[in-house]
Amino acid sequence: MRNEPASSENSFPGLSREVLDRWCERGILALVLAILVYGPLALGAVRTQEFLVVQALTFGVLLLWLARLWLHPRPKLLLPPINWAVIAFAAYAVVRYLTCDVEYVGRKELLRILVYAGLFFAILNNLHRQEATQIISFTLIFVAMGISLYALYQFLTHSNHVWHFPVRFRGRASGTYISPNHLAGFLEMVLPLALAYTLVGRNRVVTKIFLGYAALAMIVGIVVSGSRGSWVACLLALSSLFAILLLQRAHRLRAGLLLLVLVGCGAWAVAQTNLFHSRINQTVVSGRVDLDVRLVLWETAWRMWRDHPWIGVGPGHYDHRYRAYRPSSVQLQPDYAHNDYLNLLADWGLVGATIILFAMVAMGVGIVKVWKHVRRSENESSSTRSNKFAFVLGGMIALLALLVHATVDFNLQIPANAILAVSLAALLSSHWRFATERYWFSIRLPVRLLTSGALLAAAVYLGQQELRLGQEWVWRERAAHTPELSLERAALLEKAMAAEPENFATAYQLGEIYRREAFRGTGDYEAFTEKAIAAYRRGIANHPFDSDYYVGWGMCLDFTDRHAEAEPVFLKADELDPNGYFVAAHIGRHYVESAEYAAARPWLERSLWLSPTNTIAASLLQLANARLLETATNASLRSRLNQ
Repeated sequence: MRNEPASSENSFPGLSREVLDRWCERGILALVLAILVYGPLALGAVRTQEFLVVQALTFGVLLLWLARLWLHPRPKLLLPPINWAVIAFAAYAVVRYLTCDVEYVGRKELLRILVYAGLFFAILNNLHRQEATQIISFTLIFVAMGISLYALYQFLTHSNHVWHFPVRFRGRASGTYISPNHLAGFLEMVLPLALAYTLVGRNRVVTKIFLGYAALAMIVGIVVSGSRGSWVACLLALSSLFAILLLQRAHRLRAGLLLLVLVGCGAWAVAQTNLFHSRINQTVVSGRVDLDVRLVLWETAWRMWRDHPWIGVGPGHYDHRYRAYRPSSVQLQPDYAHNDYLNLLADWGLVGATIILFAMVAMGVGIVKVWKHVRRSENESSSTRSNKFAFVLGGMIALLALLVHATVDFNLQIPANAILAVSLAALLSSHWRFATERYWFSIRLPVRLLTSGALLAAAVYLGQQELRLGQEWVWRERAAHTPELSLERAALLEKAMAAEPENFATAYQLGEIYRREAFRGTGDYEAFTEKAIAAYRRGIANHPFDSDYYVGWGMCLDFTDRHAEAEPVFLKADELDPNGYFVAAHIGRHYVESAEYAAARPWLERSLWLSPTNTIAASLLQLANARLLETATNASLRSRLNQ
């Protein structure tokens, strides 16, 4: 018999397409787990350096998915209705970025949207197996338990540090987040999963005991966070979870017993700690101040939306457009509107809000359609427990808690929490396959090429931005370790500006360094003054809504006795921030330096009215009053002498 040459697949069985495809699938799971674990542990991934890690891991996820499209012998796409909302919002984000006013802010917001959308599609189409869903769920529960125990340690030791970073929320625990509210936002999404797997999941007794203790630890973490919004969200969400289970005969006993345990532990915790009482008292007695601030921020976001109803002020622009809408009662920058729904309207307008509303409706419809199938699967089995039902129940309640909490906070602006919500939504949407096969689509060559092109384009863009923003971060990080306002720092910031020319914050820092150097009055101060003006004007080109650049520019003009040129610059600053105490104080300073003391007084008095503790306006007003009194006295003496 003639010997046939062995095929390459048989010669190298370890390198077969099926094996490589499985390893790519495992690689995607590993990278997604790394993102879900790293984000919460890294301060919520809110800073550039931490988000760059998340972005790099997402880049890897997209490349592995691209490989799977060509390795799998019969690739398919799962496209439930929510997919079209995600695609539409991602496309809208690209268009809105291209038309936004502050390019740097819009681009960073676009990168977040692309990361979220990429992870949603990757999880939906690659990690839809029940094994992957359970691994992700249990990993999240383990991480949440660890963070909760760290939060308890912070609370008991009165620590005001997160890792080695100092935080300002003394008396409240924030775990591995900067804000306790965002710790609570993370825990409130994982807690329902732990409870659902404990009550209705098909797991060993030891595993259920572990899950029960993890849930208890998360409840403690939410309590010591002191987040009143999360307390209300958890109360409503867990009430819904236990109501669903108590209405079902198969789970009524277990749910009732656990509910009694949780109520008893909660009552004991409330009795043993002053935190609950103090936070409630702040709400009832003195919390009106906190509520008033939120109401003002909500009203500001509403006015932004009314001025830009269709497409909003721009992606991520709420804080950067805030000064023009600033009320006199709030002088600090708020970052966000403390209401994710109003923030969505302000940033993205009615178009963006409509797309998100469609996504929420599609998710709700999907859960309703899937519900009876996971319940039917459970009822037809010999056991009343089901991991599919546990995840659908826990994931649904998790998103409900987030939606309730979103009315008073901005958890969806925290990348780690947003990614968790997106991952839960993707895993829930993957359960459509239990209800119908109509959303499974085989990929033929044209569709495979189109999908591959989209993945490759997204990966290339993320990679290019990773290098660009990473290089900028390196130079800015080096600059942060040099003496403040030094020329050494300026040299490093110039390199950061060369790497990322659109960053207005770098331009402002350069302007401040050169201005302070010029104000020393030594050396070539005129050259430093012009360099400062150039930096401020560059910042204005990158961010036309920030009054600080105009204030710095005007100060440089006053320093070189160009008072007439400075006046319109300062008035432009006032136009951009009409209720800002800082702007009013420096306009008053401009008139003091111009020896127009009568003109200075109303500006300085207004600045003090806006911020009574601001020392700049107080000292300048004292000087202006003294000069006016001196002028009046001299005029009176001259009048008497003439008589």
